[in-house]
Amino acid sequence: MSITRESEKLYKIGAYVKRAKLNLRNEKDIRAFHRGIFESQYGGLEDGELVDVYIDITGHKETSKRPEMLRLMRDCADGKVNLIVAETKGYLAANIQELCYWLHFIFNLNDRVDIITDDDIDTIRSEDNQREVLMKMAEDYIYLNPPDHQKWLSGVVSAIANLGEDG
Repeated sequence: MSITRESEKLYKIGAYVKRAKLNLRNEKDIRAFHRGIFESQYGGLEDGELVDVYIDITGHKETSKRPEMLRLMRDCADGKVNLIVAETKGYLAANIQELCYWLHFIFNLNDRVDIITDDDIDTIRSEDNQREVLMKMAEDYIYLNPPDHQKWLSGVVSAIANLGEDG
């Protein structure tokens, strides 16, 4: 299986899942289940490797309060991950504000990071310039309230800095 039409780029894949704490029955089984799904789907790619599966089990909607999302963002910023995959864009952010701020962060890293969700985001194969459209949406949203975006960004950067090496 190949992600791209040309197998010239090696994708370093970070798979992300967010589950509500309310639905939690057995955290260990949920983590193993999701890890297994992503390993079977992305484990044997010709042009990519599954770096890690990031699973938040939380009731928090805010990015700054989701440790695995923060770890994924840090790994993207450090160049360890350059493709984020998720079942749905709803896993990436709980609302349009969080999504726009998150997209702006991800798309403005030094190294390009792409996103694929099963529902409708694909910034690699998109023939309708999806990456550019998403970036414009994020920038237009940020333009409405730059101080709020700065507050969000400061909170996220601080939370990432407080993760530590393992976390």
